[in-house]
Amino acid sequence: MTRYYGIFNEGSHDNGIAPERFEFQMLYGIRRDLQSALAKEGYRVRIYIPFGRQWFPYFTRRLGERPANVGFVLRGILGEH
Repeated sequence: MTRYYGIFNEGSHDNGIAPERFEFQMLYGIRRDLQSALAKEGYRVRIYIPFGRQWFPYFTRRLGERPANVGFVLRGILGEH
């Protein structure tokens, strides 16, 4: 899991926020392992796919926000898990 997940999970649990009161939103193809793990733990996970005329600039901007995402996308494309 990620550091942010751990912080959020502890905070929501400590403050009595039930998992059905929130969801994790993740970009398609990014950290599929984490998406599956969260869903198996009973969390709601929303996977979104950019579309429309501006999907490519949006997608590249999101990849640029965190360079490690490029590796996740490439592994997803190449079928490595």
